[in-house]
Amino acid sequence: MVPVTWLELAANGVMTVSILLAARNSVHTWWTGIVGCLFFAALFFQAKLYADVTLQVFFVATSAWGWWQWTGGPHQPSRPITRAAPRSMLLLLVCGAVGALAYGGLLWRWTDAYAPFLDSLVLGFSIVAQLLLMKRQVQTWWFWLLVNLLAVPLFFSRELYVTAALYTVYLLNAVVALRHWHRLLARQDLHPLPART
Repeated sequence: MVPVTWLELAANGVMTVSILLAARNSVHTWWTGIVGCLFFAALFFQAKLYADVTLQVFFVATSAWGWWQWTGGPHQPSRPITRAAPRSMLLLLVCGAVGALAYGGLLWRWTDAYAPFLDSLVLGFSIVAQLLLMKRQVQTWWFWLLVNLLAVPLFFSRELYVTAALYTVYLLNAVVALRHWHRLLARQDLHPLPART
């Protein structure tokens, strides 16, 4: 059994705060997410989950952009919650799956990665979920549900028990967040924000 390290505790602690803030539709999800991703990148590198290391680098970059998007930038109102179009959702789903299979193949062929295809599915669908979150689109939570369903057994198999347990909590959080964002969207439809220019 792999002992729990301070790095795993720190990564999960900070990321839990970030995920809970995202569920509450708080802009502070972004800077806390950046810190948590840096911790997770180091943890996943140690566990030879290289697709997840790549994912954390992506998350750091997109969190900075998401932070900017959610605040609206200078002289603009903050981005409202919206729904993604069905065609966009289908395209994102296909791109996430194809990208995951391609990246998994590279990891399988060229590295000593553990579970390269499952790890790459977590990567692919996390990218889709993050892109939707950056746009404040409510369907982000459906993809986070899928990601968590894939990630829990993967992390458990690497004896990252604290991480697997917290991703189970994140799964439940995604259910709550989905309902909360739908309520916010309905309220916003009744009282729309000023249009972005």
